Amino acid sequence: MYTDLWNHALALYARAGVEEACLDVQALGGDVCLLLCGTWLQARGVAATGQRAQALRDIAEPWQREVVAPLRNLRQQWRTAAHNDAQLAALREQVKGLELQAEKALLERLQACSQQWPADSHEPTDDWLARLAPDQAQDHRALHQLRVAAAALQDAEDGA
Repeated sequence: MYTDLWNHALALYARAGVEEACLDVQALGGDVCLLLCGTWLQARGVAATGQRAQALRDIAEPWQREVVAPLRNLRQQWRTAAHNDAQLAALREQVKGLELQAEKALLERLQACSQQWPADSHEPTDDWLARLAPDQAQDHRALHQLRVAAAALQDAEDGA
């Protein structure tokens, strides 16, 4: 199993269908970094509680709002114009890199927040994705797809 959240997120995001599922949940108001953190916590056997989920949200929401979202909005705003302007396309790629760095920083913050929570605890492990996904995504196929991919990644890691 990946010991850190960043490497878990990279491995999961690279699996077939995960990027699309994450973007679908994001379009419904979900936070991809929170969801990836949830799959990591689930894989580590960390018990999901309302208090822990809220602690993660308290870190993620302001960072998403003040750092990640403005970068994403700027990158998306430049999408069409960058097709015909090489300089703007280069700047857009730099913004995309900053957005990725901001998401990595958020994942590091989420990991730091959850570092003291016991892994492989004997507490019942509730569904982290159910606690961290927005209500409108709870029954969406994308959330199911993310669960399946995370379980398959865990099975692959356990078999290695």
